[in-house]
Amino acid sequence: MRILVIKFRNIGDVLLSTPLVSNLKNIYPDSIIDFALNKGCEDMVSNNPDINNIIIYDRPRIKQLSIFSQLKEEIKFTRNIRKRNYDMVINLTEGDRGAQLAFFSGAKIKLGFPVRKGLLSKIKIFDKLGNDKKRQHTVEKDLQFIDILGKKIVNKEVKIYWSNKVEQEVDKILLDNNIEKFVHIHPVSRWMFKCWESDRMAKVIDYLQQEKKLKVVITGAPVKKELDGIDKILDLCKSQPVNLSGKLTLKHLACLSSKAELFFGVDTAPMHMAAATNTPVVALFGASYPVIWGPWNNKSDKQLFQDKDGMQTNGLHHMVSNMDHEIFYENEVKKSKGMILIDFEQTEQAIDKVLMDRCN
Repeated sequence: MRILVIKFRNIGDVLLSTPLVSNLKNIYPDSIIDFALNKGCEDMVSNNPDINNIIIYDRPRIKQLSIFSQLKEEIKFTRNIRKRNYDMVINLTEGDRGAQLAFFSGAKIKLGFPVRKGLLSKIKIFDKLGNDKKRQHTVEKDLQFIDILGKKIVNKEVKIYWSNKVEQEVDKILLDNNIEKFVHIHPVSRWMFKCWESDRMAKVIDYLQQEKKLKVVITGAPVKKELDGIDKILDLCKSQPVNLSGKLTLKHLACLSSKAELFFGVDTAPMHMAAATNTPVVALFGASYPVIWGPWNNKSDKQLFQDKDGMQTNGLHHMVSNMDHEIFYENEVKKSKGMILIDFEQTEQAIDKVLMDRCN
């Protein structure tokens, strides 16, 4: 059995599909499972023992080409898929690219979500369709295809893997900075409207370092607007956290989280990575939906976070959320009213609860 899983989405989306892959491997233990994804997401599934090959779609490069050259690249990519002779294709992506790839794959069994727009919406592409309308966590949304196959779901754990070399390099970073017990904070997102107010983030950093006597390690992507956002936060800090922003790969980031007492941040891929390592997470949600994107609890079969205001708990993980998703611009920066309405006191309570649980 040769199986192709397609997920042309963002980094966190790809990571949250790993329970589907592990269940497929359990059902078809001798199968070859390949994964097609956008370039930049491959660290979420590389080193995964259940995945044989990663097929990368280099979307940024292809988008820069002429229309004719783009068409040639699409045909080349599709032919590469078709020649692999898949028995089953599962498309986890809404929209036309994954559906198109599934259609031309030649696979005997094709599963996916409905295509609701364009020419492909008029063609029967999939043998069976997933429900893309039900409000459920992304992990559960992907796992429904196991139910559709008539098989039993045996595992709901989100997993990320890294090499011994990455582990050693992270250990050296911690040793060089004299870090033992620490909190990992990833304070910004590439979607700036998901970010919290800089002064409140700085206040959390100072609270952890000055009152809780825990070292704080800051991370961020090597992207100017994120690094600028972190610099603004650090300028407001009274204490001095260790700033590793722009210096770590995604694998190093995940490994770092696995060694932390707590991960604190907004709705980002690193938040999902931290949850996958079973490190307690305190996440702030004021621009996205907890039911769909909340930190997944590997120790539970259910997602308990709800789309509501206030502090919430799901096993290891905690959240402070506000559902006022009104978007506005301030000095040409896109912001969410919900993120502004999240206050420091509730966030402090969530952090305290996690740290108290860690001590018990």
